[in-house]
Amino acid sequence: MDFGAPALPEQEERVRVLNDRYRHHSATSVLEGALRDPEAGKIALVSSFGAESVALLHLVAMVDSSTPVLFIDTQMLFQETMDYQAELAERLHLKDLRIIKANPLDLQKEDPEDNLHQFNTDACCDLRKTRPLQRALDQFDGWITGRKRFQSSTRSTLEFFEADGPHRIKVNPLAHWTPEDVRNYMEENRLPKHPLVARGYPSIGCAPCTSPVKPGEDPRAGRWRGEDKIECGIHFVNGKMVRGGAA
Repeated sequence: MDFGAPALPEQEERVRVLNDRYRHHSATSVLEGALRDPEAGKIALVSSFGAESVALLHLVAMVDSSTPVLFIDTQMLFQETMDYQAELAERLHLKDLRIIKANPLDLQKEDPEDNLHQFNTDACCDLRKTRPLQRALDQFDGWITGRKRFQSSTRSTLEFFEADGPHRIKVNPLAHWTPEDVRNYMEENRLPKHPLVARGYPSIGCAPCTSPVKPGEDPRAGRWRGEDKIECGIHFVNGKMVRGGAA
């Protein structure tokens, strides 16, 4: 598998062509292009059904509700996330929702007591998120993410299209959206919010590793609080897992 491996020159050229083609387009146009442009290939949406996920899920459903939607169930998520996922899948009429989980044999071998997150969060994320997603993405040429430039310093120069290893691309149609854009879109389309947002969770991951965020803190401050870690590992920069301070 090539998850996180450096891109090949032809892959970089493919991304350059797509970015040039859609550089001044709207999020909807970028999304339509990703799903219909032969240059993009076969694409799936990967969604955490988190705090801002409903905006992109709604956009995808409007463009093509048969788009494969991959949801990684780490089996350590908040119950509120599981309930929200079921609600949105029904409300948005998602026709191809795929629930992705870790290999049971891997779980039994590497985390039999369900406490790996207490000792090694990177290993836990790899076991429960990265590897399951690797397997699920093997049949796709690219995947759509909800990442945005404002979310962290590691995402500040995010483009609509980027290489993801030698054979796959990532599509970030909301890259240029601001928090106000997300909020306005959700309000204008009367989309339901994740129930934990009102309780101080602007960024939501697994229950053991997510805490409320205080006013004035970075929106992702509640993720792996106290650790030098700001990404779960499913996103890489130059083939390496993003750590605190990475550009």
